[in-house]
Amino acid sequence: MRIGVVGATGAVGEEIVHVLRDRKVIVDELRLFASEKSAGKTRDTFLGDITLQTFSVEACKGLDVVFLAVSGSFSLTYAHAIIEATGAVVIDNSSAFRMDPNVPLVIPEINGHTAQGHKLIANPNCTTAIAAMALWPIHCRFGIASLIMSTYQAASGSGAEGMSELQQQTNSYVNKEQLQNKVFAYPLLFNVIPHIDVFLENGYTKEEMKVAWETRKIFGCPNMDISCTAVRIPTLRAHAEAITLETVLPVTCNGVYSSLESAIGVDIVDDPENRIYPMPLNASAKENVEVGRIRQSLVFGDHGIDLFVCGDQLLRGAALNAVLIAEFMEIGDYSRNAPLAPTRVFNLRPKEMKILLFSSIVSAILVAGVFITKK
Repeated sequence: MRIGVVGATGAVGEEIVHVLRDRKVIVDELRLFASEKSAGKTRDTFLGDITLQTFSVEACKGLDVVFLAVSGSFSLTYAHAIIEATGAVVIDNSSAFRMDPNVPLVIPEINGHTAQGHKLIANPNCTTAIAAMALWPIHCRFGIASLIMSTYQAASGSGAEGMSELQQQTNSYVNKEQLQNKVFAYPLLFNVIPHIDVFLENGYTKEEMKVAWETRKIFGCPNMDISCTAVRIPTLRAHAEAITLETVLPVTCNGVYSSLESAIGVDIVDDPENRIYPMPLNASAKENVEVGRIRQSLVFGDHGIDLFVCGDQLLRGAALNAVLIAEFMEIGDYSRNAPLAPTRVFNLRPKEMKILLFSSIVSAILVAGVFITKK
């Protein structure tokens, strides 16, 4: 593949190059695009030193895949222009096209088949991508009617600048200097900030609503009830998520374990007695997401599960997923990714499901009664 990375000096752009190396993707040519300030500098890559280029649509000609690790406004301006001028597949990491009905929002292990025939593919929000890996196997078996999520998001969610600011604040604290903050609303060190992205009219932040909007689209469940509270915490690059699920069908912890054990991209890390559970420290620089603290919900009873998920925001939440999309489309065998789609009744609420089952039983009894009477 001939590959271009736009935003190559940013946190996600750099991680994409690392993932291409680590996964041993066959790259015939790699072009790295950056700002005019960085253009002309070199980057040491798995293909040797590569000189950073100033981006232009013309400079993308001849490429098979272009990764956009840039702002949404940049993607809106240039994504379609790249496709029209070059014919390349564009994989966009911004939020610009995620909710566009004509653009697939893809996690290859879940809905890779939706990318077929498309040149523009949207990469999900990092928080959504990490949660979805753990939730999809459960949804396929038990159906998720509703979920409540609290996220504990690393500084890397605000890019290289966010990580740098947290590190600088740590140094300042050690040196007994005043903590400075520009990236985050308040100093992040020794603090948690319940504010990620802008606040909307409904009182939720846009980050919180992204989780709801994107999960529904990826899962194909427009009626799934989702509530999220997103909190920034002073960890470097791995997000954590506490999730409560209400399921359509009765669910058990053993059922969840068996669903997750066979899932691609998921590690069960759940032995509380020996103090083994998911943590950002262990999930950092790891491709798989970690799932643990699996327990029956005290709120939803036999229709509910609580769990805790950790995943690397830059890797599983962004760069890895983007590269997996490129790999998947390069292979082109969309039939190999025909996920176990949940039955359509999983769009029903548990009470509605019980009514449906009751109605089916009554109908069966009536039919049987008519048959016996005629006989």
